[in-house]
Amino acid sequence: MEKQSRYLTPFQRKLLLNSLETDLRSEYRRRIEIMLLADEGQSQAQICKALGCSQEMARYWISMAQSGNAHHWNDRPMGRPKTVNERYCDRLKELVSNSPREYGYVFQRWTAQWLAKHLAKEQGIEISSYHINRLLKQMGLSTRSKNHNTETQKIQNSQITIDNLQIS
Repeated sequence: MEKQSRYLTPFQRKLLLNSLETDLRSEYRRRIEIMLLADEGQSQAQICKALGCSQEMARYWISMAQSGNAHHWNDRPMGRPKTVNERYCDRLKELVSNSPREYGYVFQRWTAQWLAKHLAKEQGIEISSYHINRLLKQMGLSTRSKNHNTETQKIQNSQITIDNLQIS
């Protein structure tokens, strides 16, 4: 005989139970377990004792189940934001080595801001354009075009001099 559900719809209960079968971080698993135990009629104190969680955490996720928002168990990120990893740096290196046009953009040269936007969409890791520039510098790369320096040298090496300008 199936237990009487107090807060969750059959769909929500099934969704939460199926989510428990996946490879989840323990914090996410605990959120789901709190809502399922509350739905079965366990008190906040019983849940805290069984799962070793704080009263605040249990209270929050019990209220999510009560308000019909159990399906939002993974909407609130856990802990510190994701950090840049080796895969992110490899992709950054690949992007900056190629034209943005190869990725569907109309501009000819990457900026740190566009690299940050593109990588946030692609990798799910949001960092500032300043951090992008720091990473590029660490890798010995830049968003500036390679011929920028040679153009500057050509101008500096030119033999043109301008003097005796009359201001009228």
